[in-house]
Amino acid sequence: MRILLTGASSFTGAWFATALVQAGHTVTAPFRGTSGSYEGARGQRVKSLGGLVEPIWGLSFGDERFQDLVASQSFDLFCHHAAEMTDYRSWSFDSLAATAANTRNARPVLERLVEKGCAALIVTGSVFEPFEGLGDPQHRSFNPYGLSKHLSFEVLRLEAERLKLAIGKFVIPNPFGPREEFRFTSFLAREWIAGRVPKVATPAYVRDNIPVSLLTRSYVDFVTRKLAENASLRGTPSGYIEDQGAFAHRVARELAPRLGCPCPVELAVQTDFLEPLVRVNDQRAPQLFPDWSESGAWDDLAAYYKTVFS
Repeated sequence: MRILLTGASSFTGAWFATALVQAGHTVTAPFRGTSGSYEGARGQRVKSLGGLVEPIWGLSFGDERFQDLVASQSFDLFCHHAAEMTDYRSWSFDSLAATAANTRNARPVLERLVEKGCAALIVTGSVFEPFEGLGDPQHRSFNPYGLSKHLSFEVLRLEAERLKLAIGKFVIPNPFGPREEFRFTSFLAREWIAGRVPKVATPAYVRDNIPVSLLTRSYVDFVTRKLAENASLRGTPSGYIEDQGAFAHRVARELAPRLGCPCPVELAVQTDFLEPLVRVNDQRAPQLFPDWSESGAWDDLAAYYKTVFS
């Protein structure tokens, strides 16, 4: 298939783009930045996509050049993975401005895609959204970012259904793996390699941490096979479901022999419960992909952290 994928410079987006190409598909990837403008982990990810995707530099979803792109080329599938994420955990995040950016000119964009023969739209969701995941009877949004993801999907679904464009939603929990932004597992590995003891501030939260290679297997399967079977499908892959304290100890057990250093963990007494206590997905990905190598994923993660933090 010819696939248009936004958000390919992101942690999960780069993994998705690479795997889709390896599966035999042609991926066109619009980038908001220019060639060479990306730095750090994002720059490494963009560089890794060289020779794999068809890059289109300097355009954002819905702008004039983006509309020209979808009017001039034919795509079988549109994967809208990009989203506004700057300071996404901050309560000052502007959910309405983010929604506007995520859905800018959605109507003419989708109309032109349909006119050129596009069969389906896949929107990436987040377990941070209201009404996503299991465990929170109040179905709350984690934060303004989660709200923006929910509102963005509803706008896109409204426009897609008007055009009779098949739409699917792939909900991401908490991915971790090589070339990630600095997150929980990165924090743990950095402290261990530096000889320090990391302190987990919120060990009581029950979360769904999934290796990015397993998440990627789920995504490629979802967008290339299952959507063809049922146009209204939802993908909600799940990885390690446990509290963050137990997950920290899991990471320690896996990385200690691979990093060659002790990996002690200190668990704080959690007093902040602003987020839902439990929020997880419900499709057990390891059972769906029995050939996925769990040990290989930990090997790759340890090798990456050695390169980054040693």
